[in-house]
Amino acid sequence: MKLREPMPELSGATEWLNGEETKASLTGEKPTLIHFWSISCHLCKEAMPQVNEFRDQYKEKLNVVAVHMPRSEEDTNLDEIKKVAAEHDIIQPIFVDSDHKLTDAFENQYVPAYYVFDKEGNLRHFQAGGSGMKMLEKRVNRVLSELENTEA
Repeated sequence: MKLREPMPELSGATEWLNGEETKASLTGEKPTLIHFWSISCHLCKEAMPQVNEFRDQYKEKLNVVAVHMPRSEEDTNLDEIKKVAAEHDIIQPIFVDSDHKLTDAFENQYVPAYYVFDKEGNLRHFQAGGSGMKMLEKRVNRVLSELENTEA
């Protein structure tokens, strides 16, 4: 995905956990963070406490959706996905992408990966890898401050 491109439709999930979202439900009111993770990804698990802290800190201002992107056949075990999600306090909606439908729509190759969309649903920031939560926070804050400036 390129910057300023619109969010793809959130379709093709093998399953949704913790509720279900659509592109329509995520656009119009507040920005959205979509993060890709996998149960076999050590960096994802390491970063999850920061992602959760982020989710909780911005819960009034930011939509957060997790996308489980399997990296192998073992990663498609739904019971294991549920178990790891519970262990790592992933309470936001989880798009289980065992068929890589959303992964392909995003042209995503990485876990963890973070996509920040503005309230209109246009991509404003992308980053991959386990580090850089400060940069992610800075980008989200920039999108949020633009939102506040347009509403003032």
